Amino acid sequence: MEGKTVGGRYLLTKLLGSGSFGQIYIAKDPRGGDGEVAVKLEIKETKHPQLVYEAKLLKLLQGAPGIAEVYYYGIEAEHTVMVMELMGPSLEDVFNLCRRRLSLKSTLMLADQMLLRIEYFHSRHYIHRDIKPDNFLIGRSQKSNIVYIIDFGLAKKFRSPSTLVHGPYRENKNLTGTARYASLNAHLGLEQSRRDDLEAIGYVLVYFLKGSLPWQGIKAEGKQDKYSAIMEKKLNTPFTELCQGMPDEFATFLSYTRNLRFDEDPDYRYMRWLFQNLFHQQRLKNDGCFDWNVVKGRPQWQVNELKAERLQAAAMRNVAGSMTDYSQPSNRAATDVVLSIPSEPG
Repeated sequence: MEGKTVGGRYLLTKLLGSGSFGQIYIAKDPRGGDGEVAVKLEIKETKHPQLVYEAKLLKLLQGAPGIAEVYYYGIEAEHTVMVMELMGPSLEDVFNLCRRRLSLKSTLMLADQMLLRIEYFHSRHYIHRDIKPDNFLIGRSQKSNIVYIIDFGLAKKFRSPSTLVHGPYRENKNLTGTARYASLNAHLGLEQSRRDDLEAIGYVLVYFLKGSLPWQGIKAEGKQDKYSAIMEKKLNTPFTELCQGMPDEFATFLSYTRNLRFDEDPDYRYMRWLFQNLFHQQRLKNDGCFDWNVVKGRPQWQVNELKAERLQAAAMRNVAGSMTDYSQPSNRAATDVVLSIPSEPG
């Protein structure tokens, strides 16, 4: 379909990925308005449509920093079409680029943006339920210091937008999300709420600073045995031990999130203050320069040709990966298997 125009103006220029769900392209606006964009084409008759769900959520979230802008959504011939902002690589990609260890400065700057994104997401009455480095992308070019939140395939409405009445507490739920970063309560089969997204952010921050989490690489007979082993490790690892060698604020943050009640309103300002105060205590400079775009003290997006190529390839993978074909079995590692998917918002 390269060379075809969608949305009346967007010329498809390069296929990024395809599957039983449809295709994803890079496109250009010949009129120059939106520059280079991503186009998702989903087969209209697909058994498990996801694009309509993603489009509804993105429409609800539009207008905030770190939310991909949608330029067009509609049905054309046999495809549902969504044209959206093209983003850069994921935090997992740049973490790998930085030899799997981030500085305290970069981790704290990421913490602030990740907390802002999830606070906004929660303010729109949804929980994400799959917080992990792969689901946060960085912007391109001038937006390379902005963190975006993506992949809403597991998002769920947790309260009524009109009455603000919280959804019911339930038990015996299947684990939803990525086991490596899932909260302890998610492992225990409890209905997830805002506290679980926040605990997962805590694990991501520890992962960035220490390079790994103690429950990575656990061997087990099957998936359920592995999930149980991960849960036991989380249950038996005090936050002081998990965060050993790190500033106390990280253990404090995790303790705060773990102790939240199911329907309690998190104090996002307090959580951000914890890390902002640490940032100032350490006399760090909030200049928006992360480990992956600083060379000899100077901001520089394309550090060298090799890094530029790797970042571009990662960006392409993430555009394709953000449109998951949930009708097919996952080929992720056992600790990264997504176990349940809501069929529609709410």
